[in-house]
Amino acid sequence: MRRPIPQCSPLAAYQAQAADIDAAIRDTLEAGRYVLGPRVAGFEASFARWIGVAHGLGVANGTDALELALRALGVGAGDFVVTSSMSAVATAVAIRKAGASPLFADIDPEHGLVDPAGIDALFASHGQRIRALVPVHLYGRCVDMDAIMATARRHGVPVVEDCAQAHGAQWSGRAAGSFGAFGSFSFYPTKNLGAIGDGGALVTDDAELRERARLLREYGWKTRYISDIEGGNSRLDELQAAVLQVKLARLHEDNAARHRIAQVYREGLRHAEIQVFRGDDTGHVYHQFVVLSEARDALQAHLASHEIGSLVHYPAAIHMQPAYASADYAPVPLPNTERWTSRVLSLPMYPQLPLDDARRVVETVNAWRMPRR
Repeated sequence: MRRPIPQCSPLAAYQAQAADIDAAIRDTLEAGRYVLGPRVAGFEASFARWIGVAHGLGVANGTDALELALRALGVGAGDFVVTSSMSAVATAVAIRKAGASPLFADIDPEHGLVDPAGIDALFASHGQRIRALVPVHLYGRCVDMDAIMATARRHGVPVVEDCAQAHGAQWSGRAAGSFGAFGSFSFYPTKNLGAIGDGGALVTDDAELRERARLLREYGWKTRYISDIEGGNSRLDELQAAVLQVKLARLHEDNAARHRIAQVYREGLRHAEIQVFRGDDTGHVYHQFVVLSEARDALQAHLASHEIGSLVHYPAAIHMQPAYASADYAPVPLPNTERWTSRVLSLPMYPQLPLDDARRVVETVNAWRMPRR
């Protein structure tokens, strides 16, 4: 029997740098400082430089990062935040935790990203209650940030970029996370830059916003044990920061490996019933490689029968899930979003995936016979 091919492999990411990661963990343990110490500060500075902005702020996870960004901008109860329903539910969770409500715009049918053209209609109906835009850079591809920023300026609202799947992605030569008031990142183990547990970060060029988010991160403390504002507890720990610093050093290399795997898929997948994006992928970092099929579930079962892993990102758009199925959140039709959720499938994608395994995926997909209706 052929060796199974997983859809993703955090273990392979660890094994590729095991000696350096183990040394970083050992050094951190021996240093005796485990929360918000020099390793967190060092990683915050390194990651901000890597993105191309002035300030970084490590937090406990990507959901907290997005929530803290919105709260630092003054978004709260009674406000709406425009975003995409074609995202991990964490995007909506963070908006609700900030006290606001999501307002979903439809996606473009080609890339699965929020369509800037649909956002103006939401402003027409909800006016001053919209207090921020949260474009989601999905699957490793950037939203059209020129259009998003123009829309934001036109309506006078800030932008918080959800970059949980876009570490190193670019638009017009600039990194995801460098356009808005904040860029929000997750370091969940399967991300392009993944920790060995949870972790997240904010990046910004605005020192005042960074300071407000810092206060919100840890109880509102300017002076220890004295809360100047109502804050919370969302701290990146020293061990995760040490691991992330090691992995950051080869993130460009890892993203290049993802590109090579994607090229095998883009050039090799030729099934008439499967849609593969073949246009310009400049700036894409392929957190996922997705294909579309009207018989997605049958295709996934076919791959599984050949020991090839795949995942659905996501089987139900946020507005289709019971907790977020309010018409208040989706006041306009979202046909493209709903079509994507029934068709999208993520093929194996991680930097250590052998190219021969990627070619085996191609062969298996191309050999699939779509069931008759």
